[in-house]
Amino acid sequence: MKLLSFISRFALLLFILSTVPQIIADLNSDTQSLLDFAAAVPHVRKLNWNSSISVCSSWVGITCNSNGTRVIAVHLPGVGLYGPIPANTIGKLDALRILSLRSNYLNENLPSDVTSIPSLQYLYLQHNNFSGAFPASLSPQLTVLDLSFNSFTSSIPPILQNLRQLSALYLQNNSFSGAIPNISLPKLKILNLSFNHLDGSIPHSLQKFPYHSFDGNSLLCGPPLKNCPTIIPSPSPTYLASSPTKSNIHVATSKKKLGLYSIIAIAVGGSAILLLIALAIFICCLKRKDNRTGVLKGKAESEKPKDFGSGVQEPEKNKLFFFEGCSYNFDLEDLLRASAEVLGKGSYGTAYKAVLEDGTTVVVKRLKEVAVGKKEFEQQMEVVGRTGQHPNVAPLRAYYYSKDEKLLVYNYMTTGSFSAVLHGSTGTGRSPLDWEARVKICLGAARGIAHIHSESGVKFVHGNIKASNVLLTPDLDGLISDVGLTPLMNFPATISRTIGYVAPEVMETRKVNQKSDVYSFGVVLLEMLTGKAPLQARGRNDVVDLPRWVRSVVREEWTAEVFDVELMKYQNIEEEMVQMLQIALACVAKLPDMRPTMDEVVRMMEGIQEPESRNQLSSETESNTQTP
Repeated sequence: MKLLSFISRFALLLFILSTVPQIIADLNSDTQSLLDFAAAVPHVRKLNWNSSISVCSSWVGITCNSNGTRVIAVHLPGVGLYGPIPANTIGKLDALRILSLRSNYLNENLPSDVTSIPSLQYLYLQHNNFSGAFPASLSPQLTVLDLSFNSFTSSIPPILQNLRQLSALYLQNNSFSGAIPNISLPKLKILNLSFNHLDGSIPHSLQKFPYHSFDGNSLLCGPPLKNCPTIIPSPSPTYLASSPTKSNIHVATSKKKLGLYSIIAIAVGGSAILLLIALAIFICCLKRKDNRTGVLKGKAESEKPKDFGSGVQEPEKNKLFFFEGCSYNFDLEDLLRASAEVLGKGSYGTAYKAVLEDGTTVVVKRLKEVAVGKKEFEQQMEVVGRTGQHPNVAPLRAYYYSKDEKLLVYNYMTTGSFSAVLHGSTGTGRSPLDWEARVKICLGAARGIAHIHSESGVKFVHGNIKASNVLLTPDLDGLISDVGLTPLMNFPATISRTIGYVAPEVMETRKVNQKSDVYSFGVVLLEMLTGKAPLQARGRNDVVDLPRWVRSVVREEWTAEVFDVELMKYQNIEEEMVQMLQIALACVAKLPDMRPTMDEVVRMMEGIQEPESRNQLSSETESNTQTP
């Protein structure tokens, strides 16, 4: 028995001794490949890659497997890498599962040895300057492939059909052309081919994906886009008789007879129209006279101070409409007796803090510049009520409509607005918002806007997104307010009040859309990152908007100068700030078609703080995986 035990131990020792050199050799090979990459690719941010320290425990952006024998993940987003990726560097990491080089300045062709690493599952190369053709070979283990926001050309190859594990494919904002290959991937859940130069019909296997997966390809057709034109066969030639037939002569004669009746009908109709016009003028004159009488009577009756109920007429005082689920127990008369304090004057009217006799506190918004009638107003309020059923949308609780007064009732938010807290105008001595709080607020607001955009398809917009319309819960969740009011308002009268947030095309067309909402939210993100107001004064007569100022700083490669000095005291957030800046700049792109959708913005923001590999990798690497 002892002899058998000795033999088994000896065999195990021999096995260990034979495998250790191979393990060491593999890790040394990975280390050398990374050092070769760092030496060949210039980078703005200094990397602490050094052969004198452990690659698995100390190198920035490097993750090894649980026993420290191989490099399985490389995360270097936003570190200022520029130039091409040389062959035989990253591509030699044959145990690599995750590669994230997004948000850098890498360019030229993408080496095939990188995309074809056999173990590669997640490849994130978005927001670089790669060009050339689509990679010729890809790892069959790929689960996520993101080549978006680059300059790739040529067509999308059919080899994608071989990626049976692929669940997400992002190729948007490139210059791919030609037809989309007919691919059918069982695990594909996310697809984005928008804003390329693709043409032809969308394959039937991909028609299940939404509209925005293919938007921005003007020559693309088929569901979910517009239907492809059908080829109508040319009609067979018909014989035309050289002389009029009997039936033709009959028709001509009938037309002559009808001519006299038509003249009589026109004469009678014209007289009726003149009579109606005269009657309308008479009625208008009577109404004007009645209005003058009413104004004089109103002046004589009362000299009350002009508060939010000054236009409420006595017979209508209890017509306050409450939405379903509202727990408030008061009527309009109670509301008008409440003590009121002006909170501020916004784009659409004045907001009051109203404290009722029973202690209930609400916000009453008194609308101005309303340009629609009662029916349209009530229909829009129904939509606003439905939209407010989301945790990141400030719900409308009640409304009142009369000819002279339009009131909206909301919950009172004790924490205030994002603008007030960010710029310190609350007067409460609150400390500046840290990075985590700012991201949480903006992510909540983004989710709220994305929900608003999904309410009624592409036509439903907010139209007045700004930091003061992002309200805060005590837990610092961001809620979007003023939802659904833009269609009710006299737009030219309100645009000048939000000038710093307005998209360039809206200034020209006076028409808002979902992409102009994305622009306004991008300004809010820049406001969060910089701590600056939407309009910057350079000199006495020189005012520049925030997006233009940020672009000018980034263009001069002074990116660090962009960020709020209050944020610079926090450690290990530079990478996240650079990534958030990339999202903000994408949102404020000058051309609307170049801006992402709000759903895409939410996904990108969520990806900043969540590792792409969460719930994807095996348990041995989950605890060590960084954000790509």
